Amino acid sequence: MLRWSMKLGSLLGVPVYIHWTFLLLVGWFMAGPLMSGSPDAINAALRTGGFVLAIFGCVVLHEMGHALAARRYGIATRDITLLPIGGIARLERMPEQPAQELVVALAGPAVNVVIAAIIIPAVLATEGLAAFTAGADHGGAAGAEGAVALHRTHFFAALGSVNVFLVVFNMIPALPMDGGRVLRAILAMALPPPNNRAKATAAAAAVGQVIAIGFVMWGLFTGHIFLMLIGAFVFLGAGAEAQAEQFKSALEGLTVRSAMLTRFRTLRASHTLRHAADELLAGSQQDFPVLTDDAHGDDDAAALVGVLMRTDLVRAMASGQTDAPVSTIMQTGCATVGENEDLRSALERARASAAPEHAHAGCPVIAVVRPPPGPDGRVRAGAQIVGLITPDNLTELVMLRGTVGGTGGRARVGSFPAASHAR
Repeated sequence: MLRWSMKLGSLLGVPVYIHWTFLLLVGWFMAGPLMSGSPDAINAALRTGGFVLAIFGCVVLHEMGHALAARRYGIATRDITLLPIGGIARLERMPEQPAQELVVALAGPAVNVVIAAIIIPAVLATEGLAAFTAGADHGGAAGAEGAVALHRTHFFAALGSVNVFLVVFNMIPALPMDGGRVLRAILAMALPPPNNRAKATAAAAAVGQVIAIGFVMWGLFTGHIFLMLIGAFVFLGAGAEAQAEQFKSALEGLTVRSAMLTRFRTLRASHTLRHAADELLAGSQQDFPVLTDDAHGDDDAAALVGVLMRTDLVRAMASGQTDAPVSTIMQTGCATVGENEDLRSALERARASAAPEHAHAGCPVIAVVRPPPGPDGRVRAGAQIVGLITPDNLTELVMLRGTVGGTGGRARVGSFPAASHAR
C-alpha cells in the first residue's frame, strides 16, 4: 500500500486501495461540466464522474488479471492501488521464469481485450457503427467536456474504445509497463545463459527509458501533463527495474552467512532510550537487536523480541522520552532467517512477509538466528541471534562484487522489508 491511500475493500482476496490524488482527478474531470453553465451541468458532471470511475473499474480488473495469473504460479499480490496515471498491482515478486513472466504480463491486457470484445459488438448490434463512433469520440476527447454528451449507449461505446486504448498503450514495449515485461521475457528466452535475464532487463530498461523521454517531449510540445507524468514514471521505473535485477544477480549463489553482520551490540527490552542513545553514539551501529530481560545477562540464553531502529530512537529522544524503555518503541516481529539459507530466497521470503498485515511491515532489518526458523517462519525455542542483514550491508556487498555502482557511486538498496528505510 502506498502512503496516503485508503482501502476500498478486497477483490478475490486482494486488498484494493485508492490514492488520494485519484480523487483529485475525478474532481478535475467533473469540474468541466459544472463550470460549463449548461442547464444539464449537474447530470453531465455525474455522467463524467461515472465514466471516469468505470474506466478505473476496468483498470482494477486489468490488475486483477495480473494478480490471478501470478497466483497460478504461487505468487501472491500484496495489494492493488489506483493512481491518476493508472493502477499498480504489487506482487510479492516477479516470476523468474521468462515464460511465467510472459503469461503474467499478458494477463492484464487480456482482460481489457475481453471487456472490449463484450462491449463493442453489443453496441454495434444495438445502435450501429454511428453510435459507437460517437461514443469513441467522447471517450477519447481531451478534458471533461468529451463526456458531457454521453448518454447510456455512448457511455458503453466510449468505454469499449477506452479498453482498446488500454490494450494498445499497455503493450508499448517500455519497462515497467506490460509491453516492457513482455519484451524482457522474450529477450530472456532468446538470449543464452548465464545472466540472460539481467541482460534482457538491461535492454528492455534502455528501450523503456528512450520511450519515456519521447513521452515527456511529446507532453511538453502538446501540453499534456499526464503524458509527462507517465513518461517520468516509466523512466524512473525502468531504471529501478534494471538496478533491482543487477542487485539480484549480484546475490546469486550466496548464502545468508556471507552477507550478515556478525559484529553487533544488543540491547535489553528494559534498557532506557538514554542508554540506547549512548550505545548509538559509541559506535557506527545504527540498528540494535533487543533481547529479553530474563536471561540474567547471558545473551546466549536471551531471546530476540525486537529491533530498535535509529530513526525511531532519534524521534523518541527528540520528543523527550529519554527514560522510556526500549520496548516501547522497538520494531517487533522483524523477519528472521537461518544462516545457511540461500540469500536471494531468504530476502524474497522476508520481503513477501512485509505486507501491511504483518507485524514487521516497517522493519528493514532481518535477524539471522541459529537454529533457523521453523517451516512456519517462527523462531524456535532457544534460538540465538548470530547476525543481522541491513540495507546498508547489502549495498556494500553488492558494491564489492562490482555489479552496482561500479563507478564508485553508492546505490541505495531497498528491495526487502522497507524500501522507505531512511538513514
